[in-house]
Amino acid sequence: MKDPVFVIHGVAQRDPDEFTASVSALAAASGVDMVPVHWGDLGAQERFIDAALPAYPGRHRDTLRDGVEPDGEASADVLAEPLPDLLPDLLPDPVAAALFTDAIDETRQLSQVEAAVRAQLDAPDDARDEGQGLRDGGGGSPLDADQIIEYLREAWADTEWLCRTGDARLLRETGRSLARSLLDEAEAEADRDDPYDGLRGGGPGGPGGHDRVRTLVRRRLADLDRVAGAAVQAVGARLNHAVRSRFGPGTTRFLGDVLVYQRHRDTIHARVRQVIDEVHPDLGRSAARPVRVVAHSLGGVIAVDMATATVPLWTESLVTFGSQAAFFHVCDPRGGQLTPYGGTVPVHLPASLNRWTNLWEPLDVLAFAAAKVFRLHDGTAPVDLPVSHRAGTGMWTHSAYWNLPYVASVIGDVMRWDG
Repeated sequence: MKDPVFVIHGVAQRDPDEFTASVSALAAASGVDMVPVHWGDLGAQERFIDAALPAYPGRHRDTLRDGVEPDGEASADVLAEPLPDLLPDLLPDPVAAALFTDAIDETRQLSQVEAAVRAQLDAPDDARDEGQGLRDGGGGSPLDADQIIEYLREAWADTEWLCRTGDARLLRETGRSLARSLLDEAEAEADRDDPYDGLRGGGPGGPGGHDRVRTLVRRRLADLDRVAGAAVQAVGARLNHAVRSRFGPGTTRFLGDVLVYQRHRDTIHARVRQVIDEVHPDLGRSAARPVRVVAHSLGGVIAVDMATATVPLWTESLVTFGSQAAFFHVCDPRGGQLTPYGGTVPVHLPASLNRWTNLWEPLDVLAFAAAKVFRLHDGTAPVDLPVSHRAGTGMWTHSAYWNLPYVASVIGDVMRWDG
């Protein structure tokens, strides 16, 4: 009778009953007798992970994270906070990173803003957005576009957010909004009975009017800059919360279990050895009776580490999926019988790891290839097989392998061939 296949789970698998059920389903789908190897109780402690997650500064630090209540709705109190005052204390978020950058062509940037200012000021009254323009004009603007652009250039370097964006739409809307606000101000002054015509300063070149325009340009541009920054941070906070809620737990548990494994490798290896010994103490002790192993995620790292250790777990056939063995060895050589990877020549695996099939899913950011980094003892490469993405698995695909028919089919083919 052929020995069973041992299945080693990866990160964040705390429930042994749940894992046993997954292995039973995989065994049925692949047609292979399997034994679960559960080590999750030795993994990272998760109870206090929330204490390490970033929060908005301010009085809600202890009760809210990212200004969002547990049900996903934004806190009214947090939204009432003066967001611009918080911006310098916040880390860059994905939205800010997409819209704002340090690599800016200022000439091109300002040309887009200025073009929008001129287009708005030079448009006929009836063509301007929302409003009829100045009531005393038949077309065009009473304001001096060149003068406004001169003041715009003076004030632009003082902006915090707008001077760092290359987004064409945002720049156009900034110019349009700036010109629109100046036109509205001029129209309001034209309606007053006061003979002082502030924006036009009592005629061309009036010093009072020039000072007034300069002040308004700086003030309106500063307002637009604060709005841009506050809007990006508000949207970014919600996005960060959504990303953290959806992907954060898996990523956090992955990192936590990796850290624990790096420090307590011998303890986890001993658990694997214990389960194998319960089936038969001779299994994996020599080439005479090697084991067969299926492993997910960090379980694949465990399996490769054990198969290549100085005193190895002799492994006839290994199937890994969503695993990081090659990545770990490239970053930090694993030791045992493995030499470091030098960048050109693959690392030769010992005879104690006879065959290796490695599956990866294209959207699984925690899955890595093995064929470029390793060579088996007979000179052949491990077999890297892509797993087609299925729409139903969503974006977090690291745990999807267990229920994919193709994965079960490959495991069945590999392990039955060994039988």
